[in-house]
Amino acid sequence: MSSNWQPIDSYQQNNGTPDRVVTFSESSDKGDDAGVDSSPHDKMNFFQAVKKVQKLRRLERQQTRHTKSARKDGEHAPLIQDSRDLFRGTEKDDTSKPMEQPTVLEALIEIVLGKGVISWCLACAPLALVSVYFHWGATWVFWLNFMTLIPFASILGDFTEELALHTNETIGGLINASFGNAVEVVVAINALLAGEIRVVQGSLLGSIFSNLLLVLGCCFFFGGLKHKEQKFNATSATANMGLLALSSIALALPTPFAQYYNLHDSEVLLISRLAAIFLLFMYAQLLVFQLHTHADIFENDGDDAPFTRISMPVALAGLLTTTLLVAFFSDFLVESIDGFTEASGISRTFVGIILLPIVGNAVEHVTAVTVAMKDKMDLAMGIALGSSTQISLLVVPLTVLVGWIVGVDMTLNFPHFEIIMYVLSILTVSIVLSNPTCNWLEGSLLITTYFMIAVGFWFEKIKNY
Repeated sequence: MSSNWQPIDSYQQNNGTPDRVVTFSESSDKGDDAGVDSSPHDKMNFFQAVKKVQKLRRLERQQTRHTKSARKDGEHAPLIQDSRDLFRGTEKDDTSKPMEQPTVLEALIEIVLGKGVISWCLACAPLALVSVYFHWGATWVFWLNFMTLIPFASILGDFTEELALHTNETIGGLINASFGNAVEVVVAINALLAGEIRVVQGSLLGSIFSNLLLVLGCCFFFGGLKHKEQKFNATSATANMGLLALSSIALALPTPFAQYYNLHDSEVLLISRLAAIFLLFMYAQLLVFQLHTHADIFENDGDDAPFTRISMPVALAGLLTTTLLVAFFSDFLVESIDGFTEASGISRTFVGIILLPIVGNAVEHVTAVTVAMKDKMDLAMGIALGSSTQISLLVVPLTVLVGWIVGVDMTLNFPHFEIIMYVLSILTVSIVLSNPTCNWLEGSLLITTYFMIAVGFWFEKIKNY
């Protein structure tokens, strides 16, 4: 049996100009610094960044399956086209060569168990159940459920991707918007129903801090170690920072109207709910802008036909099942927080702002840093800044409105220290992004800022309410 794949090494015409399609093998010989277009004029929103990452992952999965198949037949497995073409929009498909389609079982195994070290954390799931029902203690319950949720977040992302591929561009963008931060939403709602308002506030604010400072800083730092200077689209970055500044106004707005401990004041609740409605209205406008009125700005002419591994019903069933599992295990996680903080001496603020964001963002963080090291800085920033914007404009106001519906007084009346740190963080990142180039020193600055804030949250003791 011979392999259907051949190395792509041909010249193709593009408006009368020869355009050479590069191979993995050639690009690896040239090094990662060669052949990468980092034009600051390329625009990429959050949905575009997610789509590019998804295409890269599909390409890598194709190569893995192809390599395994070739090894079984004792043949050499040529590498398919360079993944960096995906980010230039110049990828070319050879329609004469059929694409290998995995079976449904192979695809499900790949989605659930094909994530390397992340997939190993699934072994914690049965132990997490045992720790709950045999009363191992709050510390064991917290950490085992914490580790279990990390791979589930990644699996949820894969099923979301597969479901979006069965729809058009607009619907797919809405699906990614709805489920892109599903883990954060589920954990926040579980904590809200349990009356853990401080945990809700901390986890949402922590997700923004994590993306804005730690992830973006790591992208700049590790990308800067490999490339002396990297460029990014300043227009897109400025738009994201403007939206984050808007969210900071909404968070700071209730503060002058009530002292921190006067949490059931009707004016504070009313201001918080009105601010939440304005933020959601702004997010709806952002979706219309990116997916409808100005969708042509973000279009990529090189986008090919979607390659799906599973059918739409299977993707939908997997998405719903994984969401229910996330809700199930996150409930145990939230219930163990009180005992865990008492046993460990760690503040509830530190748990909410530093630890819980790791659950939903670990895989996304690794992806952003990886593409930054490949000099795809617009893509990395689309993930880091785009995710921060989504949480601040969608998830934060959503929890306020859910609290309104279920009768829990969830407000935007955050502690003064956290609001100050949030505003200063946005200011710091805005200054760093004022120049459309980055280097490792700017990355180190952002990482240092994150850890300085983390030290403050470690010692922060706030009255539970």
